[in-house]
Amino acid sequence: MPEPELTLVRNLERYLRHVSIERGLSANTVAAYARDLANYLDHLSASGITMPTAVTSADVSAFARHLRTRPDVPLSASSMARMLSSVRGFHRYLVAEGQVPMDVALDTPPPKLSQKLPKAITIEQMARVLAATDGDELADLRDHALLELLYATGARISEAVDLNVDDVFEEDVVRLFGKGGKQRIVPLGSYARRALDAYLVRARPRLATKGASTPALFLGMRGARLSRQSAWLIIRAAAERAQLGIEISPHTFRHSFATHLLAGGADVRVVQELLGHSSVATTQIYTLVTADTLRDMYTTAHPRAR
Repeated sequence: MPEPELTLVRNLERYLRHVSIERGLSANTVAAYARDLANYLDHLSASGITMPTAVTSADVSAFARHLRTRPDVPLSASSMARMLSSVRGFHRYLVAEGQVPMDVALDTPPPKLSQKLPKAITIEQMARVLAATDGDELADLRDHALLELLYATGARISEAVDLNVDDVFEEDVVRLFGKGGKQRIVPLGSYARRALDAYLVRARPRLATKGASTPALFLGMRGARLSRQSAWLIIRAAAERAQLGIEISPHTFRHSFATHLLAGGADVRVVQELLGHSSVATTQIYTLVTADTLRDMYTTAHPRAR
């Protein structure tokens, strides 16, 4: 027996539960879907459309034009792409649930995005940043372990601060939990392993006595789990001490991890797995960075390059 047709608003409520519970998306991602699709449904409602079967391809295209031309709050291409992606996902859901016979959003193209290359620093610059956290104080030992882990694993900063002690294995690997709760195992490397061992033996036990018991790997000076904001400040301070002359962020470590691996000959599929990218196309943007570097070196070094 076919599903009775529900209003767009009721379908949206069910869709948000679907992506939250069945697909396991984060609360922030679900909230972004809710905002985007509320705008979409408001736009349809203004034209008197409240039921899924009343929506046509022309209505979806009209919403896309509205996003491009609305004078009140202009959207960037990336924001438009995200909103239209939310719309396409919603319409795919309507088809899967039998609410409509066809996907009317299928042929609506996303806006073209300008390709921003990831910003990595050189191996020598990274070494200076890591050396800037050398020291025997509790904060030094913790900061050095954090930065070595970020560079050794390519972890997102949220993944690093969410780590528990039990996520670091004796086999010199670490278990990271990425977007959507996806788990991956990443090697640590000898430098990161030594930095973590020093922190775990000499610093973390003392930091743990300053707060309530927690399984968190990285602790703040009051014994609680280190926050993302604190980790940002640690990285900024290390960059200032290293006198790089440029600002770096937690993602700089992730970009540098991928770029340096590919420049060293690593296969892009391996780097994809290490970064936790769902598509190799996301990882391949780093190959453009290494290609630019090779081209610059060639132009500088070859006598007939210019």
